[in-house]
Amino acid sequence: MARRGMFEKSNNPMFGKDTFQNTNSNGSQTLDGHISGYDTVARPMTVNGAVNKTFILGGVMLASAVVAYMFANPIFMWGGFIGIIALSFIANRDKERSHIWAPLFSVAAGFSAGTASFVYGAVAGGVITQAIIITMSIFFVMLTLYKTGTIKVTEKFRSIVTVAVGAIMVVYLVEFALGMFGVNIPFLHESSPIGIGISLVIIGVASLNLLLDFDNFHKGEAMRAPEYMEWYFGMGLVFTLVWLYIEIIRLVAIFAGGD
Repeated sequence: MARRGMFEKSNNPMFGKDTFQNTNSNGSQTLDGHISGYDTVARPMTVNGAVNKTFILGGVMLASAVVAYMFANPIFMWGGFIGIIALSFIANRDKERSHIWAPLFSVAAGFSAGTASFVYGAVAGGVITQAIIITMSIFFVMLTLYKTGTIKVTEKFRSIVTVAVGAIMVVYLVEFALGMFGVNIPFLHESSPIGIGISLVIIGVASLNLLLDFDNFHKGEAMRAPEYMEWYFGMGLVFTLVWLYIEIIRLVAIFAGGD
């Protein structure tokens, strides 16, 4: 089976420690946990609003994934990969226009998910359905753990997960750069026991990142972040789900004998 690491370049690079700060040049952090200036600049975001935006972005992502799956082409692969990186960078620096960048980002994410589905689905039957079920199961389990307070998103927890995600991003970028010269990173994206172990760790980190996404919705509402952050945070949740799905479908394909 040909090397498929190119389909797995993913993480959630949009949320750093300053996500809730400097989201608007007219706003600043105050001691009471609110952001001054937002009440007059824009309506504050709500959890319900962010959830609704996420459903919209999820629909856009699914539609583009279907297109990429039905009309498999390297253009979708590269378009998705480059689009995810470029739009993450742009949106992080231009949050006020997240209503534009988030749908475009969802299209790119859908291209990546659709292409990965085509590749892995072609070598092992049934892996797409299994990957979707596992991904959604993890989503609801993590949502339950968050809602019940079983796992609390403290600042320390957020920092640890953010560092882990950043480290994975760096590894993926190094793998991509070396891959251009025909060099592979040992064990990464391999079907060996160590490779499978690494994949499980990555899936674990992606699952924990869902907790940060959920917390972003509630923290954004509590801090009265501007309404456009609903699109931005919805974009982050869609990204994490796509990342998790791609990692899972690759691992399912390995166990199905497709790698």
